[in-house]
Amino acid sequence: MDVFEKIKDISAFAAQAREQGLTIGFVPTMGALHEGHLSLVKKAIAENDIVIASIFVNPIQFNNPEDLAKYPRVIDKDLALLQKEGVHAVFTPSVEEMYPETVSDAYNLGSLSSVMEGKFRPGHFNGVAVVVHKFFLIIQPHKAYFGEKDYQQLLIIKAMVRNYNIPVEIVGCPINREADGLARSSRNSRLSPQMKEAAPFIHQQLVEASKLAKELTAEKLAIYVISAFEKHPLLKLEYFAIADGDTLELIKGKITENSYGFIAVYAGDIRLIDNIRLI
Repeated sequence: MDVFEKIKDISAFAAQAREQGLTIGFVPTMGALHEGHLSLVKKAIAENDIVIASIFVNPIQFNNPEDLAKYPRVIDKDLALLQKEGVHAVFTPSVEEMYPETVSDAYNLGSLSSVMEGKFRPGHFNGVAVVVHKFFLIIQPHKAYFGEKDYQQLLIIKAMVRNYNIPVEIVGCPINREADGLARSSRNSRLSPQMKEAAPFIHQQLVEASKLAKELTAEKLAIYVISAFEKHPLLKLEYFAIADGDTLELIKGKITENSYGFIAVYAGDIRLIDNIRLI
């Protein structure tokens, strides 16, 4: 497995693969890898001749400096995991390599970026769009793999690819969960034992919501979920939203086909997100 820190080197590696007629699958990560990331890698390996992963904690997508500072960084462990899976190359750039100048790019991401995560994390999705677009230009993969835990991010990246005519296929992959139902996240490693025990309640409430979705209106279902978290002694709900799975337009009244429940919860100072298809 090759590890590249410079843009010119990973670009040359990818260009050589394309010249040989090989297909390239790309898995962008911020490191602190877990089974969720590795499930993306496995799918990429199954579908492509060459797989490139990136490990880069992207500072411009963090609207909370403390969250950026505390984001787990375990590069040696990550590289070992990727090598074991059979990844061909890993791109591990510095911030200076990716952003030699102050970033001023502004992407028109439409209404997809103004609700839920976009509302509570201003600037987050523009930072995601900047770094992902740069990766696509540098590597020029045939396919790129993203997890559905970050569902809103997945839709925004698909929209960006359409809007900017980027020749890459975006592949969404199912949420990978721990045995207790908690969606795998690099932030889970920061949960205290008490919060780790409490956190599966998030997925449990989404499952309950899916069972009630055909009986209740969107407003009543939201009240049900909000009430459940108000009674919880440890977890603090930031938002629960019911939205269309294609447009993220908020659902009112009767819950329709292709509706999803989206949630963000604080377990202590750790912010966790999850989602479920309701109908």
